[in-house]
Amino acid sequence: MWSALQGRVSNRLARHFRAAPHRLPAHAPMVSFTFDDAPDSAAGEGAELLEQHGGRGTFYLAGSLIDRPSDHWRGLSNDAIVRLHRTGHEIACHTFSHQSSARLDEAAMAREIERNRSHFHAIDSSIVLENFAYPYGIASVWRKPQLAKAFRSARGILPGVNRDVIDLQFLRASPLVNYEIDTAGVDRYFDDAVASGGWLIFYGHDVADAPSPYGCTPHLMRHALEAAQRRSMPIVTVAEALRRIGA
Repeated sequence: MWSALQGRVSNRLARHFRAAPHRLPAHAPMVSFTFDDAPDSAAGEGAELLEQHGGRGTFYLAGSLIDRPSDHWRGLSNDAIVRLHRTGHEIACHTFSHQSSARLDEAAMAREIERNRSHFHAIDSSIVLENFAYPYGIASVWRKPQLAKAFRSARGILPGVNRDVIDLQFLRASPLVNYEIDTAGVDRYFDDAVASGGWLIFYGHDVADAPSPYGCTPHLMRHALEAAQRRSMPIVTVAEALRRIGA
């Protein structure tokens, strides 16, 4: 039987097995803002803040969570997904049923991917899921090679700046979550990205004045967006960042 311990072991092994190594070319630093699951406030307040600062985000969505309530937020609607897509935000894959990749064998993962792709294709036939994020941030050393054949990248939740030689199937991402970081911490990540010429990715969930333990306030997100602008860092989707680094 699968256990949390097995998930942690699989995730740790996945950190060290590079399924898709890629050397970042010399380039100016950049930042991506990503949102997981399906909170409507991310598609509302979060997307609006990004657009006000000339950026677009990547939304890792699980089809089973669309338009459904959770303990922490209301799920976004099909109409919100279409608006995000048509205004230049990226819709990406988070499995269909939001199961940990460490619990899925090859056949089950293939079904999850296909079901999620079909779900969003039915919402808007021009939506193509090119990138993936591991549910709960738990990667699988066994599923990484499979994901490398299906997606351009897979994102985890191991904090830090992506620099030098990166693993496209285990992109680092840092929390934009009030319970985990403050404005000074955000600034330190940006300074690190500038110093290294790296690619900084933030992840979060809801964007609300009283956020869940997994989300951020508009104030914290606005601070991060303004920090990017002060450093002349482009705010790009994961798909656009991959294009810029030739991945």
